[in-house]
Amino acid sequence: MMSNLFSSFDPATSINLSLNWMAMTLFCLIIPYPFWVMPNQYSVMFHNISNTLFSDYKSLINKKSPIMLMLISLFIFIMLNNLMGLLPYVYTSSSQLSFSLALAMPLWMSFMLFGWINNCNHMFAHLIPSGTPAVLMPFMVCIETTSNIIRPGSLSVRLTANMIAGHLLMTLLGNNMTNCSPLIMPMILIIQMMLMWFETAVSLIQAYVFSVLSTLYSSEVI
Repeated sequence: MMSNLFSSFDPATSINLSLNWMAMTLFCLIIPYPFWVMPNQYSVMFHNISNTLFSDYKSLINKKSPIMLMLISLFIFIMLNNLMGLLPYVYTSSSQLSFSLALAMPLWMSFMLFGWINNCNHMFAHLIPSGTPAVLMPFMVCIETTSNIIRPGSLSVRLTANMIAGHLLMTLLGNNMTNCSPLIMPMILIIQMMLMWFETAVSLIQAYVFSVLSTLYSSEVI
């Protein structure tokens, strides 16, 4: 109960818990996140990567599409999985065909369903390239259909094979270090360090290739 007319301006109106000063900090919840938190190096790096990928994908699709956000997220997801696999005693999930197929198959199936439902005439026209002679049209339809069907398999096998090859070579060199002479051991160690840098580049490149090919496949149906 108010003791006088000005008691409402007292900050400690509650004896148990004084929340009146909280009103001064509530505006922080309204201000957007970038305006009150200083970005660190990781956020700046992901921001630059997202802007670069957005400009690349925009040139491939030739329009702004909501699918760009999904493709950029796909690139970051595959890149982080590939890079985490380079750490010692960490399982490389992208080296398994089931993991790659789980990414490529739903993506390809969604593109096909979207294209055949919304752009059916365009999908039929895509089976026969422009300028194809009438005699070769049936063969071109078979070839284009086959190449379209094997796209998720080629995406997944490319990612899996490239991740397995480098890890297998590094494993073979590491197992031979215990049985080799002390003179050859530094040479094997230098080769493994070079392979580690090479595998880091492969991890980034394969994530980029997977996302770019998915962008090219989506540009045919959008």
